[in-house]
Amino acid sequence: MSDLDSATLETLRHVSTATLTTQLFKRGLRNTFMQGVAPLAAHSGANLVGPAFTLRNIPSREDIDVLELFADPEYAQRKCVETIPAGHVLVQDCRGERGSASFGSILSQRLQVRGVAGMVSDGPVRDSTTIAALGMPVFCAGASAPPNLIRHHAVDINVPIGCGGVAVFPGDVIVGDADGVVVIPLKMAAEVAQAAAEQEQLEAFLTERIRDGAALPGTYPPNEKTKAAYEAWRQKRHSE
Repeated sequence: MSDLDSATLETLRHVSTATLTTQLFKRGLRNTFMQGVAPLAAHSGANLVGPAFTLRNIPSREDIDVLELFADPEYAQRKCVETIPAGHVLVQDCRGERGSASFGSILSQRLQVRGVAGMVSDGPVRDSTTIAALGMPVFCAGASAPPNLIRHHAVDINVPIGCGGVAVFPGDVIVGDADGVVVIPLKMAAEVAQAAAEQEQLEAFLTERIRDGAALPGTYPPNEKTKAAYEAWRQKRHSE
């Protein structure tokens, strides 16, 4: 978390993933929004924000993936729960597999107790009602009751993975809101956060114009006249 300053964190908690994807697109990044990954519970309030701590799963194999595996504290799934730093987001690569859960309520409870910011998976969860009631942000591919060992074998912790079709490197900044989850390279986080906040302020002004009857040409995107009007509007708001 030392590389992600508190001002950037706070800004990212209050800008939309839609705005963030626009800012990343401006910087040449087109594939940053996870597909098939949505909030488990209705989203309200501040966004999920934190550095990624990753877990990679491969397809399970019957001679290895038996219930006794869960008793091994070195098994990657169990180990990640006990080693992920507070404030980070657990991001799982489940290959988009929906035939079994990627996590359950007890592991989710342990993450919450350890101060983890949230969990993201491109697979489903089991005990979904119980997990949703925890209040910890969870973004996933819905619900599925069968245990994860039916389809998954956890193999690696904190390595580059794919989740929802997006590359996720350890330490990338994860932001989740009602639309879903976006991945921001750490080195871009401060710049993108500031630009996103400025974009949303401009769009608040443009929305007022559109609501008052302005036509799209010259308003969205704004021409020089509209930009000048925006600057006057912005300065007036800041002086009040």
